[in-house]
Amino acid sequence: MAGKKYIEASKLVEKRTYNYKEAVALAKKINFAKFDASVEACFNLNVDPRHADQAIRGAMVLPNGTGKSQKVLVITQGAKEQEAKDAGADIVGGKEILEDIKKGWFDFDIIVATPDMMAELGKLGKILGPKGLMPNPKTGTVTMNVANAVNEIKKGKVEYRVDKEGNINVLIGKCSFTEDQLAENFKALYDVIAKARPAAVKGVYMKNVTISTTMGPGIKVTVE
Repeated sequence: MAGKKYIEASKLVEKRTYNYKEAVALAKKINFAKFDASVEACFNLNVDPRHADQAIRGAMVLPNGTGKSQKVLVITQGAKEQEAKDAGADIVGGKEILEDIKKGWFDFDIIVATPDMMAELGKLGKILGPKGLMPNPKTGTVTMNVANAVNEIKKGKVEYRVDKEGNINVLIGKCSFTEDQLAENFKALYDVIAKARPAAVKGVYMKNVTISTTMGPGIKVTVE
């Protein structure tokens, strides 16, 4: 059952499609949370993720960051350990860290790993996979350039991945951001997802695009 504040906020959203700049302004205006709520964009795509060529996935750095600090774990060995530390990784380690994860330790938000560690990490697939924590070359989290990977995450890198229903949900900032910052972040994300359109998709690609805050109603968006 929807709460009173949600219902009141919903009344301020007209049954129409808003330009994305209007939408972020409205999302900020109707936010009723007593904390600095997150702002998310949701894309409902005309894709079938069961086909590999339509399983859209990747990562990008938002122009104005996300407003959320990510705790980065780098799993590597040798000289790369120091490189990761110098780049600002929160935790750096090798096989000993994997033992901690096996025992249920998850005091981190994202893992970056060098390719030489992936055979060991792969053994934890059943633990990390369901939590969305397994590093992947497509999102730049399996790389020899760990310094660059850590820097991008700290600057506001976000991952996007289509679910089995054809939806992609991505954090684009916080309500404390300016309208311009949110609009710029949304447009950058929109352009990346538009560019990822699979060749097999016929007709409409983006069936529905909305912007919403953590507890607020969805606002339909267009970029025209």
